[in-house]
Amino acid sequence: MAREREGRPPRQPHLPDLHVQLRSELGRIDEQLRDLLSAMDRLQGLLDAVVAISREVELPAVLHRIVTTAMDLVGARYGALGVLNESGERLEKFITAGLSEQERNDLADVGLPRGRGVLGHLIHHPEPLRVEDIPSHPASAGFPPGHPHLRTLLGIAITVRGEIYGDLYLSERHDGRPFDMHDENVLLALASAAGIVIENVRLFERVRVGAEQFQRLLLPTLPDLRPFTAAAIYQPAAQPSQLGGDWYDAIPLPDNVVAVVIGDVVGHDLHAAASMASTRNMLRALLLDQSNPPGAILTQLDRALLATTNNPVTTTTLARIEPEGKGWRLCWSTAGHVPPLLFTPEHHMEFLFAEPGLPLGVDTEQARPDHSRFLPPAATVVFFTDGLVEHPAHSIDESLAELAKLAAEHAALPLGEFVRALAEHHPSDGHDDMAILALRTPDA
Repeated sequence: MAREREGRPPRQPHLPDLHVQLRSELGRIDEQLRDLLSAMDRLQGLLDAVVAISREVELPAVLHRIVTTAMDLVGARYGALGVLNESGERLEKFITAGLSEQERNDLADVGLPRGRGVLGHLIHHPEPLRVEDIPSHPASAGFPPGHPHLRTLLGIAITVRGEIYGDLYLSERHDGRPFDMHDENVLLALASAAGIVIENVRLFERVRVGAEQFQRLLLPTLPDLRPFTAAAIYQPAAQPSQLGGDWYDAIPLPDNVVAVVIGDVVGHDLHAAASMASTRNMLRALLLDQSNPPGAILTQLDRALLATTNNPVTTTTLARIEPEGKGWRLCWSTAGHVPPLLFTPEHHMEFLFAEPGLPLGVDTEQARPDHSRFLPPAATVVFFTDGLVEHPAHSIDESLAELAKLAAEHAALPLGEFVRALAEHHPSDGHDDMAILALRTPDA
């Protein structure tokens, strides 16, 4: 019998057992594929999040985007970012997201968190922190009145140039589960990228402030123009690249005459700023010769710039205002510039449209026409650059009409407040810098 058993073929597994094993193996492979796809989705989401954060150029927007991006990546209901003060001992800013309108109202009287409790634990121990039950944590100090009662927490420190900048907090996953190691790893990667973005934005802000200060130093302080009154303002672009080429100037001349100029050099860089300075200074020298009208002076300026510089194309308006009878005479010439706005004490608004002439740097042989207009006492002429009115969604006529309406609303203000109102409520999209100079003739 033993020999018979030895000669038999081995027993094959029962067919249903093979099906069970196969289904188990397929299930394991399917689970691995799902985990892989989930990891790929998270990685893609992280990359998209870093790109989105990097597009911001203002620090408050960057900080808020970091919080909302972190919430999206791990599916959290609440998020916050606490920025530390210079000593690193307490919170200086606290940016929140996810609170409902009612929750914000309930917390309206609650001040900035003092960095105690679990928040303070992360400040003093900047390692990743995952808490499944906040009230039972040894460092928990409870919630202030009106605060949502939170259970779970994930906290990660954000480092900038090797120093702790602040802490990122998330609470309450939408699925009700506690935060896991995958959430922690994703948030660690985001915090690392966020530290680089924050540093870049701070560097950009320092460059922007320095560029703006340099730009303002190039612009003159308006001199005493009596018997006229005048005010001017320069405002950089909302999202500046570097420097701008907009400028203004006003020069008192003998016999109660004043010369006014507004201009815009093409470009937004150091070359544009330097070109603006050389053009303005050269024009000042040419204005000492009062025998030439504005058009002839602009022609002289164009030829002098061609011979001595490589300045880019420039638009400008040059005007002279001089006494005439019981009022004043405005004589002006333009080099491809937007028309000035005139309004009278009777609130009559009018843009001084006239043949604009070619911009400087295009054709020095083309003569620039002169124009003339009588100004009554207490009339105001507003000179401005196109950054005040340019908007990609509106025609120039629509923007000019909006500017005239805005000027009418603020016409009664003193000139300093008037030009500030125009700069603050301008009809443009703010993509370009702008300069405004308003000059008012004396009362009768």
